Amino acid sequence: MDAKMVVLEIMKREGIPLNAGKIVDLTNLDRKVVDKAMNELKSEELIISPRRCYWQAK
Repeated sequence: MDAKMVVLEIMKREGIPLNAGKIVDLTNLDRKVVDKAMNELKSEELIISPRRCYWQAK
């Protein structure tokens, strides 16, 4: 599974808004990989930001 799908699955599983640091802790992926995956998910409108610096799956 690619990093984008791993990040999306973690967001769905947790069910609460997460910041990138928490996603890094949960997935053990590199921060740059997580940031890139989140940018791709944002552009595809699969994640939303309910508050500053926190993201959740739609």
